Amino acid sequence: MRDTTILRRLLALPEIRVVGAELGAAGLIVDVRLGRTRLRCPACPFATRRVYDRRPERRWRHLDLGGWRCYLRMPLRRLRCPRHGVRTEGVPFAAAHAGHTLAFEELVAWQAQRLDKTSITRLMRISWRSVGRILERWMARAERPDLSGLRRIGVDEKSWRKGHRYVTVVFDHDRRRVAFMTEGGGEESLGRFFAALGQTGAAAIELVTMDMSRNYLRAVQRRAPQAEVCFDPFHVVTLANFALDQVRREEWNRARRAGTDPRAVKHTRWALLKHPARLSAAQRTLLGAIRRGNARLWRAYELKEMVRAIYAGAGVEDARAWLDGFIHRARRSRLRQFAKLADLYRDHREGILAAVRHGLSNARLEGLNNRLALLNHRSAGFHSAEAFMALAMLCVGGYTPALPFH
Repeated sequence: MRDTTILRRLLALPEIRVVGAELGAAGLIVDVRLGRTRLRCPACPFATRRVYDRRPERRWRHLDLGGWRCYLRMPLRRLRCPRHGVRTEGVPFAAAHAGHTLAFEELVAWQAQRLDKTSITRLMRISWRSVGRILERWMARAERPDLSGLRRIGVDEKSWRKGHRYVTVVFDHDRRRVAFMTEGGGEESLGRFFAALGQTGAAAIELVTMDMSRNYLRAVQRRAPQAEVCFDPFHVVTLANFALDQVRREEWNRARRAGTDPRAVKHTRWALLKHPARLSAAQRTLLGAIRRGNARLWRAYELKEMVRAIYAGAGVEDARAWLDGFIHRARRSRLRQFAKLADLYRDHREGILAAVRHGLSNARLEGLNNRLALLNHRSAGFHSAEAFMALAMLCVGGYTPALPFH
């Protein structure tokens, strides 16, 4: 068997023939030619025999052979496409403008689901930026997640870089996977999801879980007004915890300004915010001291517990009673933080109760956000939202890259 035939079989690439090879400092360079005579446009099915002009040789990185870097080398021609103009002919083994073969990129995508970027760069002997560009091209070629059949979705934003750089994540509650991801964290970002979904798909949305972001709420009300909005219980309780902590800070500063001993408020933060069933003996003692000596802080603590009780009852009727009781008491508590919170809960009352009625939350989406944060950390950050979203969707969007040699 000839050497060129052996190399052609080892490369396992379609529509090529091997005409030569050389082994140098850069690695194994294999000279190949296309086994067809017609030139094909890389952006559409157009093909022609007419050559517009010829281009210098190009190289593509392929899978290593015997531990050596392997490159394909081939001169290219250009054609005139009636739709896209003058373009360099497409090759069957690599994407347009790519410096790596499809098989190489498939292997990198498979590794990206399981390894950090540093491990991939050492194993494949490529740069970090090359990994990001490969993943972007792989995701552009991959079949998009099926947006049909979406009924119950969750919406949240995820920071991918410092400086308030966010992406919007849409989660499919029924199939338990990320259905869509786009740059930005406002109404326009969620609007891009509804645009991709189409009017028919938007009309089929029944439930949307979210935090109390006005931007997301406006987008849902405009694009899918029939959908029932469920406000995530975690965010509802977090707002009450934040209001309680503000009251605690005020009491600390008030004691200092009055010249009294502020130690009665010191070290009480976690005792106030912690679940009552998980309090230590020392924290229970602190709460007892607050109850006897600080009426405002104890009142704030009781209001916070009323919010937590909304989700601890037997059903939606208990939740409604606790919510209405909180709104009534908070507005008369003489605590401006909780009076403001009561107005917010009153305006979003039906969305809070809907989450209890349907038993839905953004808990799975929050768990995915933790996984996305881990991806961001192990990659040492990203230079663009596209690179972050490509890796994120690859790892949590239900994609399954195939090993090229299987």
